[in-house]
Amino acid sequence: MIAISSDRPVFEGEIATYWFEDDGILVSLSKSTVRTVERIANNVALVQRITNNTRVPLLIYLGRSPVPDRATRAFSPQQHPVAYSAMAMVSEPGLSRLIMNLLFRFQQSPIPMKSFTDDTAARAWLRQYL
Repeated sequence: MIAISSDRPVFEGEIATYWFEDDGILVSLSKSTVRTVERIANNVALVQRITNNTRVPLLIYLGRSPVPDRATRAFSPQQHPVAYSAMAMVSEPGLSRLIMNLLFRFQQSPIPMKSFTDDTAARAWLRQYL
């Protein structure tokens, strides 16, 4: 897993730690906390503050966290286009697929989203959305 950046500003949220890479990709290191509608809303507000309300590509390193309730699973995908232009999820094999299935069982993702087990490939894919 990736280490939190030590050479640039880092932003702590309830569900993730964020920082920008030099190329403009926002990196997120997921925390193992229960996602709730309130926490997702707070997180979107945090991302909007650190991006100056600009949609950015997100590279998210997923960790294990409890399965959110139905309301949160419905709310979360609706918030993606508010803050992000695209999302690349990096995790151990199988985990991101499980999360994608939970989030988008009944609807398509509102932004380009792709799962990876390799962050080099994830970064390459995200660069098209800068």
